[in-house]
Amino acid sequence: MNKEMENRDKIMARLKEVAKDGRITCTAARQVAEEMKVSPWVIGPLCDELKLKIKACELGCFK
Repeated sequence: MNKEMENRDKIMARLKEVAKDGRITCTAARQVAEEMKVSPWVIGPLCDELKLKIKACELGCFK
């Protein structure tokens, strides 16, 4: 497995840990991005793939 895929899998696992009832707050999503050292723009599509709704969006980083 290449490094990018391994990191992607780790990010997705972390998002699943943080999400509650298929939802994650904007703040939590940004914290995961910071923790995993990726842009919030990486997190949005992964949340879409996991069917996680981002709630209480503060900055419009996630679409």
